[in-house]
Amino acid sequence: MDAQRIMGIDPGLARLGYGVIESVGGKLRQIVYGCVETPPHVPLPQRLQQIYQELTDLIAAYHPQVLAVEELFFNRNTTTAFTVAQARGVALLAGANANLAVHEYTPMQVKQAVTGFGRAEKQQVQQMVKVLLSLSAIPKPDDAADALAVAIAHAHTGPIARLDDVVRERRSTGWHWERRGGR
Repeated sequence: MDAQRIMGIDPGLARLGYGVIESVGGKLRQIVYGCVETPPHVPLPQRLQQIYQELTDLIAAYHPQVLAVEELFFNRNTTTAFTVAQARGVALLAGANANLAVHEYTPMQVKQAVTGFGRAEKQQVQQMVKVLLSLSAIPKPDDAADALAVAIAHAHTGPIARLDDVVRERRSTGWHWERRGGR
């Protein structure tokens, strides 16, 4: 069975969580996790450059085939949303420049894939990350645990996402499925 390495990303400007897992025959194994932290007193372009460089270095060191990034959900502070969105864009760029397959998941999709319940609490998700990766403790900081959850979500739903990509591609080229015989 082929092993697949997946890098999950929990976007953030001050602290961006990352986690690399390996999926072999449905079994998951944690490779590395942590955070890219940028100092608040540094200008935004340099903070984004730091995120890009550190992610590029991590991709080169751990060789993931897939980058799974959590989509943003903000309902209050739009200033924070914009800066986090910029950091998220840098993560997407790092993955695209490394020729990784890039997939995006909503927080609800991540919770559903990891716990079986799309409205699970953060603690429930973190506990399942610990269980699914056979870890002795919940990964810290929370951003790293969240990034591992995004990677797990891809491992659990990735084949479906890839099938959706094939269907979308075929529809865009005019291909359509036709039932033959039967009813």
